[in-house]
Amino acid sequence: MNRRTFLKTSAAGIGAALLPTFSLARSADGFFELTAEKGQARLYGNDGGLSDLWLYNGRLPGPEIRVKRGERVKIRFLNKLEEATSVHWHGIRIDNAMDGVAGLTQPAVEPGESFDYDFVVPDAGTYWYHAHTMSWNQVPRGLAGPLIVEENEPVFDPANDITLMLNDWRLKEDGTLETASFGARHDFSHAGRLGNWLTINGASMPDISLQQDRWHRIRLINSSASRVLDIAPSRFGARVIALDGQPFDEARDIDGTLQLSPAQRMDLVMRPETAEDIAFETMTGQPFQFATFKVSKASAPDRPFTMPAANALPEPDLEAARKVPLNMAGGAMMGMRALMEEKSEDEIRQMMENGMFWAFNGKAGMDDTPLFSAQNGETIVIESRNDTSFAHAMHLHGHHFRVLERNGEKLKHPDWRDTFTTQPRETVRIAFVTDNPGKWLIHCHMLGHAASGMMTWFEVV
Repeated sequence: MNRRTFLKTSAAGIGAALLPTFSLARSADGFFELTAEKGQARLYGNDGGLSDLWLYNGRLPGPEIRVKRGERVKIRFLNKLEEATSVHWHGIRIDNAMDGVAGLTQPAVEPGESFDYDFVVPDAGTYWYHAHTMSWNQVPRGLAGPLIVEENEPVFDPANDITLMLNDWRLKEDGTLETASFGARHDFSHAGRLGNWLTINGASMPDISLQQDRWHRIRLINSSASRVLDIAPSRFGARVIALDGQPFDEARDIDGTLQLSPAQRMDLVMRPETAEDIAFETMTGQPFQFATFKVSKASAPDRPFTMPAANALPEPDLEAARKVPLNMAGGAMMGMRALMEEKSEDEIRQMMENGMFWAFNGKAGMDDTPLFSAQNGETIVIESRNDTSFAHAMHLHGHHFRVLERNGEKLKHPDWRDTFTTQPRETVRIAFVTDNPGKWLIHCHMLGHAASGMMTWFEVV
């Protein structure tokens, strides 16, 4: 790990997303040190002021940790903030005690204290890590970084394996982070905390270097608090090879757009044919260019393209599956009406006064009762129904699942995911094998929605 673990510096204000690398500090007992601390960065380039942020190792994004499939990861996390926090390793099927959910899998790490994360990464792919204590407040201040698990044999030239963390910020007129609205009830009860500016690896409108006639792997990570990004790969000559870290059988040409919701990842392949600039756009609303691929002539012959090998995920047994309902209700825009059958107006009014606007199966927030308990190796089919007026990005901890159906129609590609997006009034069926013992979270990754009711858990015994 000491040869492959590195971090990238903030690019804010210098217009470059591909950055020098630095070694993480390592202690005498082999742990690499990851520190949460206050820091600053320019989110709006040279035209914006310095924003006060919370960062890992003083950088935006945090250290990019690269390891090989099957390697052991040893991270000593130090909390130098003034409030408690913890680190969740998003999408990794690891031991439950290492999952980083304060109050469920570990105590929160108090100011001045530390916690040792020690786990093995079983699956190659694109993952990330982020704060999981008061996430609605800590992640959109900067506490996030990429975690890349490489295949045992490199599939792409390392110089052309590019990680891009996409982030949505709410900035003031001077280009600095707006903090007064953190925890605003309007955001919690509507679409979440939406920003007005996008960055890539902390950079405003960066240039991303590519080479003509060479294959590139572009790893996209949406680390936004709430923003759903619509990506149209064909507009910039890319094909999709993986979602949420899990490779397809073959590269796909996508007509139209793919949604990249908060916490989701998308792996692309590109092989530019000419040494011309390529616009990197989001199609959310009207097309908006937020980076430029700068293509230069290659200095060496290309290696042939091969697909990454699939991970060994347990296949659901649908004939023996147990069905679990997950009905989503609440929120603004008449969304609370879906709760009227189960709760009185006084109960709903009390929920809202307590800052709880959303519910799963009529229950707002977590208590000591799990959504379900399952035996190790059981197949579970979750049948979700979104009875709200907003989209939600639903994340399961510790497992990957196949997305089987939407609105009763079987999908042509029942892809593996760890986070699925559900639109208003939509039904979605997912299936997975409960092969990882412990208590695992299910929540909306619009982080304000999770904090205001859209959070529950299940256990595997």
